[in-house]
Amino acid sequence: MQKTLATVFSLVCLLSAVGTLAQKGKIVGRVISYDGPIPQANIIVKGTSIGVATGVDGTYSLAMAVGNYEIEGSFIGMATQTQNIEVKAGETTIVNFFLSESSSGLNEVVVSGTMKEVSRSESPVPVEVYTAKFFEKNPTPSLFEALQNINGVRPQLNCNVCNTGDIHINGLEGPYTQVLIDGMPIVSGLSTVYGLMGIPNSMVERVEVVKGPASSLYGSESVGGLINVITKMPNLAPVFSLDIMGTTWQELNVDIGLKNKVGEKASVLTGINLFNYTNPVDNNKDHFTDVTLQERASIFQKWDFSKNNRLFTLAGRYFYEDRYGGEMNWTPQDRGSDEVYGESIITKRWELTSQYQLPLQEKVMFWLSLNGHHQNSYYGDVPYFANQKIFFGQLTWDKEIQKHALLSGVALRFTHYNDNTPATALPANTPLPGVFVQDEISFSKKHLLLLGIRYDYHREHGGIFTPRMAYKWSLKKNSSIRINAGSGFRVVNLFTEEHAALTGAREVEVIEELSPERSYNINLNYLKKWFLGKAYVSIDGSAWYTYFTNQILPDYDTNPNKIIYDNLNGSAVSRGISLNLEAVLQSGISLRAGASYLDIYTAEVNESGETITKRPVLAEEWTATWALSYHWKKLDLSFDYTGNLYGPMRLPLLGELDPRDEYSPWWSIQNIQTTWAPKGKKWELYGGVKNLLNLTPPANSIARANDPFDKNVVFDVDGNPVSTPDNPYALTFDPGYVYAPNQGIRGYIGFRYRFSN
Repeated sequence: MQKTLATVFSLVCLLSAVGTLAQKGKIVGRVISYDGPIPQANIIVKGTSIGVATGVDGTYSLAMAVGNYEIEGSFIGMATQTQNIEVKAGETTIVNFFLSESSSGLNEVVVSGTMKEVSRSESPVPVEVYTAKFFEKNPTPSLFEALQNINGVRPQLNCNVCNTGDIHINGLEGPYTQVLIDGMPIVSGLSTVYGLMGIPNSMVERVEVVKGPASSLYGSESVGGLINVITKMPNLAPVFSLDIMGTTWQELNVDIGLKNKVGEKASVLTGINLFNYTNPVDNNKDHFTDVTLQERASIFQKWDFSKNNRLFTLAGRYFYEDRYGGEMNWTPQDRGSDEVYGESIITKRWELTSQYQLPLQEKVMFWLSLNGHHQNSYYGDVPYFANQKIFFGQLTWDKEIQKHALLSGVALRFTHYNDNTPATALPANTPLPGVFVQDEISFSKKHLLLLGIRYDYHREHGGIFTPRMAYKWSLKKNSSIRINAGSGFRVVNLFTEEHAALTGAREVEVIEELSPERSYNINLNYLKKWFLGKAYVSIDGSAWYTYFTNQILPDYDTNPNKIIYDNLNGSAVSRGISLNLEAVLQSGISLRAGASYLDIYTAEVNESGETITKRPVLAEEWTATWALSYHWKKLDLSFDYTGNLYGPMRLPLLGELDPRDEYSPWWSIQNIQTTWAPKGKKWELYGGVKNLLNLTPPANSIARANDPFDKNVVFDVDGNPVSTPDNPYALTFDPGYVYAPNQGIRGYIGFRYRFSN
């Protein structure tokens, strides 16, 4: 009897399973453009959390329950397409998408301008979007270097020895740039120097750039602009991806991406980045390494628990780097000694982020990030040990009422910072709460107005208001004018932002208690698109004016042995114009190019009451970038020619006798690349040459490289160096005279592989 019941029960289960399988069908298809299949296109079942990315050959497959669905196919820079289909039990439904390249940029979704998803063409704030495909035209081992081909954005090296740097937007120093990951400010303060290193390329969906103050939404540091790194959603990523690249300088970079399904409720994407460079080179014969030796490892994991179109993600990253630059005979045993000069920096960093939509009828989002950054470093015999922990929490409410799209929120940022410098007698614990609200008003299809205000409270500086206004006027279907005005603020921590303050080459002097910087900005933007059959052309022009009060800039000129910090007794101005051009032609040629003119100066009142105007150091006047590509369809070959051009910038000298040039020359870094991606294959080969012109700074960029500890420098009673036969120019050791990378021409070759369901 028991065996009979067991048999019946097993039969019922089997029939149920068969019935369940019979209630499912399959959706398959391909996404193509005029140039052929589109890999990494997004296929989403609208109204659900189901989605997949296409493979190298543009194909995809989805198992679906019986029913009617709306399927959406999209790719950054192309028009989104939707189709209504019916899935029948046991049947395969073919759904192909043809995405037109002529609509490049028209329906890109951006979040950085208004903190919520909106079509780029409808955003009242101009946002530039750069996809992972754009960065593959000039592959780099870090996102920091990859930004060199974006107009108005310049990775600036701050030290000839350790090669640390920051990101300049429109000529403004790195501390004015806010760097976000998935909308959260986790790359800031101490980590600004290293935060963009080691983000696996396999995790990057796109990078959004906003130029001009954004403090009304993002708070402190969003003074000059922001860079938002959007990572891939796990359900849209390939199952496996590999990108490995090596150079003739013996650099090796490896990016690995893995996607897994965890039960029925979650999917997880893991990204791993490994970089190794241990080949010391001294081409300029100054007895110092031209490029720092580096060993870097980073692992990034992102979980997606989204359900019923309700977002819930959890992500984490761990980063480790050991870098060294200095005299060619330096060894780890010389770390911290005064015999052989070296700058050795060991960095350990962890990050945790989450986005969660609360289970409410209203759209309420909770944003959370935690990160810890530990730095153990020596600059010669000067130690710098620092720890930083940042907590960020934010709650936003997104509500639409007739013609009003309201977004309000409360935020708290808490920073713990401690180091061994005299400026940090006690650990600093700084809470920075804020509240903000913005209203996006749609008067008509042609007129859109955004009003916003934010209030932050700093216990030392009091309350800080940052208002904002943006207006978009759609002249015709494919042209628009945007006007943005607003203010920004920045609470300063010098020792987390100024590498020159840490090298020991100059004494740091803070004249007074520093007040927060304020900026006031207006920006005019014009966008025009032309659709010429199967070709597409667009121009994007901007003019801006930013006025600063309480600006803090390092003074290298008053005393060559010191870096003097105080609030500017006067004002500072950043103004300029920029133009971007984008073209995609049926012939397979595409171009993305831009140029900017930057007029940046400070106006300070001296002791005699005179107003002295001068240009800050390392602020270029002219800049241009380009990426010219050609796709040879018959041979499955692509050719890319990328580069940048920079005008002269003032450099930090060590006094009137310093023989080095006060201004840099015009300089340019240019690259070429060829990629072979056979149709129907999941792999591609690429290779090229970087820095075709073999551009490097002068060999005397490091002052007194022969005496890095100043043992043979003679000083007067006031501590100033004096001229001697051994030191006729009265110099001290200084690695801060740098405007371009020291790495000359080099070849590279790489291999990519992507596998999708």
